[in-house]
Amino acid sequence: MKIYHGKILSVDSNDSVYSYLVENDGRIIYVGNCIKEEFKKEEIIELGNKVLIPSFVDTHQHFASLSTFNAGLNVMEASSNEEILKMIEVFAAKSKSKTLIAFGASPYSVKEKRLVSREELDSVCKDKPLMIVKYDGHACIVNTKLLNKLKKKISRLRGYHPDTGEMNQEAFFAVSDYISKSLSLVELFENMQECVDFHAKRGIGMIHTVSGVGFVGNLDITLEKLFAKSLDNGFQLRVFPQSLNTKVATKRKLPRIGGCFECALDGCFGSHDAALNDPYSDELKGEGILYYSDEKIIEFCKKANRLGLQIELHAIGDKAFDQATKAMKVALDDYPRKDHRHGIIHDCLPTKEGIEICSKYHIQMPIQSAFIDWKQEPNEYLEKILGKNRVERLNPIKTFMEKGIIVSFGSDAPCTTPDPLMWIDRAVNNENKNERISVKEALRMCTINGCYASFDDKERGSLEIGKYADMVILSDDIYEIPSEKIKNIKVEKLILNGKEYHSCKQNIFKAIIKGMFSKNRY
Repeated sequence: MKIYHGKILSVDSNDSVYSYLVENDGRIIYVGNCIKEEFKKEEIIELGNKVLIPSFVDTHQHFASLSTFNAGLNVMEASSNEEILKMIEVFAAKSKSKTLIAFGASPYSVKEKRLVSREELDSVCKDKPLMIVKYDGHACIVNTKLLNKLKKKISRLRGYHPDTGEMNQEAFFAVSDYISKSLSLVELFENMQECVDFHAKRGIGMIHTVSGVGFVGNLDITLEKLFAKSLDNGFQLRVFPQSLNTKVATKRKLPRIGGCFECALDGCFGSHDAALNDPYSDELKGEGILYYSDEKIIEFCKKANRLGLQIELHAIGDKAFDQATKAMKVALDDYPRKDHRHGIIHDCLPTKEGIEICSKYHIQMPIQSAFIDWKQEPNEYLEKILGKNRVERLNPIKTFMEKGIIVSFGSDAPCTTPDPLMWIDRAVNNENKNERISVKEALRMCTINGCYASFDDKERGSLEIGKYADMVILSDDIYEIPSEKIKNIKVEKLILNGKEYHSCKQNIFKAIIKGMFSKNRY
């Protein structure tokens, strides 16, 4: 039994603040403003100026990809292509991997204002296949060594650009599939263990992972399920298979389906393929790309909904958002369900009509406040390609909330680093003042709303009697600190099931066997 005394931010339905919390056997057995007689003999943990909150939830990320990239090279903070090339040269000399992976290249955050080229990659790495993924996760640049390996497979695909080495759309997915198949499952499992520890340092106790990125037989989905079940430190993983084939979910007894990749209805702004109702405003024009017909997405949603699956779809542009909302409306009109918790991911450029559908049909939104004032995709660039009027419509979190839509926050990692305090900072200090929300509202979106998005809210997400004691100690009172200083708050400790977090690193084969027989949720 542990008793915590100080400021307890419960994030319950009333956002109650308490002075005491008592945990026993991993569950919360008391919260209140005075200590009961029966607890007075127990040791009390004094919080002092720190605060206790529920642990954070990341409601959208590519866990397998992030795990892989975490073991690779992150160039996101580089200020020039010259710096990127130097980083790759050092990485290539040290790495023992047969295929090299780097991540985070952006033409908008480097002084050259363009992506690094295939020829430049060859100058620092010509003997090993190399892929450097663009910051948005929807395109990459390859060196000649990798290009030659894949030329026959990708040369006729949309998005193939051998002159620059940039691959997007179908060509990018094909390159990603090849990279996925080149990884050993043992190596991937080890990377996942390290990646969970990485999240724990940021106070995250649950991840919603979209999985299915090219492994034969969707082995990565099966592996993530086993990995989730193997965890014995209280960390939670909820697996969403990225597939339009419902059997991929049902045969693994997964209650949900969706994500990006195969479930992406469009691309993204950075690759100029987010699907728009009106043309882009720059010299390239065009309206982006809808990957599927309305009929195909409606058919998928109707089938998945009738099977009782929770559905999530990727939509960045307004045309894709309209397609997603229309498909979910048709599916729910066809087979009404009271508590489906279908969701649309990203929702960057929603329409009024689509928002009304989401409100009426209780469609939830796992969005990325990290995209607000994003270094890799700055407002100057967005205004150039979208125009000022559409930029003012981007990421309207307050509008969603006022319409009664349940909003949760996620990183879309590896596109952005999982960092809940940064998500709160961006939402509260939004440059678009009309869409700013309060700290209390933002904290809900990182905690209880995230648990709602995976049907976990009865057990987790707030500090209430009967729930798991999944908690974070913050260095400062997030309710009282000036909003501009939120980004300076530190995560002091993650507590899951009442115990201080411990690393999930363990023997891989023992972990897999444990996962085969565990009753943990996934």
